[in-house]
Amino acid sequence: MGWLVALAGGAAQAQTVVPPRATAGPLEGVWRGILPVPGGELELKVSVITLANGAYYAALDVPMQKVMRSAVTVRQPARTDSVIFTIPQTNSRFLARRSADGQQLQGLWCRPDLRTPVQLHRTPLPAVAKPAGQPTAPYREEEVAFSNFGARLRLAGTLTLPHGAGPFPAAVLVSDLGRQDRDGLVPDSTKQPDMMSYRLLGSLADYLTRHGVAVLRCDDRGVGKSAGANEAATPAQRAADVQAALNYLRTRPEIDLLRIGLVGHGEGANIALLAAAQPLPPAFVIGLGAYGLPGHEILLQQATLAWQAQKVSPAQLETNVRRQRTLYDLIRYSTNPAQTQAMVTNLLRQGEPTLSAAGGQQQAAALLTPWYRSFLTFDPLENLAAVQCPVLLITGLADEQAPAAQHLAALERELKAGGNRAVTAFRPVGVNHLLQPPPVQWTMLNGEMKPVFSPAVQEQMRQWLTTQIGK
Repeated sequence: MGWLVALAGGAAQAQTVVPPRATAGPLEGVWRGILPVPGGELELKVSVITLANGAYYAALDVPMQKVMRSAVTVRQPARTDSVIFTIPQTNSRFLARRSADGQQLQGLWCRPDLRTPVQLHRTPLPAVAKPAGQPTAPYREEEVAFSNFGARLRLAGTLTLPHGAGPFPAAVLVSDLGRQDRDGLVPDSTKQPDMMSYRLLGSLADYLTRHGVAVLRCDDRGVGKSAGANEAATPAQRAADVQAALNYLRTRPEIDLLRIGLVGHGEGANIALLAAAQPLPPAFVIGLGAYGLPGHEILLQQATLAWQAQKVSPAQLETNVRRQRTLYDLIRYSTNPAQTQAMVTNLLRQGEPTLSAAGGQQQAAALLTPWYRSFLTFDPLENLAAVQCPVLLITGLADEQAPAAQHLAALERELKAGGNRAVTAFRPVGVNHLLQPPPVQWTMLNGEMKPVFSPAVQEQMRQWLTTQIGK
């Protein structure tokens, strides 16, 4: 147990009080400071937000002790500049006076055995990206549609434009594998309530447009207002959709034709690089969590990690890996569709004896879609020698789907071997595949921790774009 905290369970429900009228401005914000302790010091963060009923919600984070959302009671005695934070779980109180400008709390951190002077400094609460459909003041937003003429397909999306006449640099966002809408939401994400507020592509579009870059983000095939079927789209077909999006931007007078690039996430980053290897390439590519191994190796690696986490026996692990590798080989190399369906169904039922014949056939059909077969065989390194535009690769060190040591390293090596001298790699600490920072850095909204797009990644993109395209 740490010196400060000895938790008996999960985070407690925060307590609230109605705040008095404050002469130094609202107490809402993130209060940060250092608590000296025997043998060292601890970084503290107390987040205070105002609820709809005017009461305060507050919670304590101690990152070094991995403490999150420990409930805090807030008191502001009437007609004084005093503030009292009480943390029941740690048997602690912070008795403080607020500075005249409202930006500092100076006081004593009290426990039964110790009283320590502490000063907390206020910063504003992190901004939360607005859901799609809500107006955003700093830029213009336009519903657009365009065609992939080769596929006779109509695609729909949102174009955000900075205020002004332009012409502006621009980026097309390309989503990761699976069915996603233009904001990066998966249609069945209601199964993960914590993800409902996290819009990876929407957040990225908002950030880039606020920094002077026009952004086009689209619904995947068969999602939202886009026609087609995502499960039937191969990497080459997705690259054709991206080329159609680039060509659409080239028709817009507000867009600088010489500064149109691609920003892809996961498989979308590989699709962006594939498009950059073709005629009429983009001016730049930013790859976020890109894959550097063929699909069958990626999925086998992920499955192996999952079985190891389940602590299956070494013998069972070996059997599982052999069966999974055989499954991928059958899907990749078999050419008779009916026979392949029968073989895959048989292998699935042997691995899961309780699986019915109908259930096996249904699972086999899901594994034999054009997209899945093409993903297993797609080699993301194959065409990289033809990519000569500037490339920024960002993969967080907490990315378990595409670990940087294997995937980013392979992409960086291959791009440079092909003669590209404008390759930059960034490996932010604590950032996962969804570009989220550690949970202790998430924001609070209505008493709940909400994931955010990593500010470190955003800043790296901004700096790199400033160098490459002057924005």
